[in-house]
Amino acid sequence: MNADDLRAMSQDDLNKELLSLRREQFNLRMQRGTGQMARPHEYRRVKKGIARVKTIMGELKQTSTSE
Repeated sequence: MNADDLRAMSQDDLNKELLSLRREQFNLRMQRGTGQMARPHEYRRVKKGIARVKTIMGELKQTSTSE
C-alpha cells in the first residue's frame, strides 16, 4: 500500500492495518528463525509497510494537535 492510500484511511483503519502488518511480521520472523522462509524479501516489505503506517499516524497526530 502506498502513502496516498494510507492517508485516505481513518485512524481506526490505520490501526487495523498496523496490527495486520505486525502479525505478518511475526509470522515471517518465525519462518525465518526455523529456516522455512521461502521469500526473504517479504520481511523487508512488511517492515517498510509498518514504517509507512506509523509515519502517517504520526502526521495525523501532529496535524490534530496543531489545530
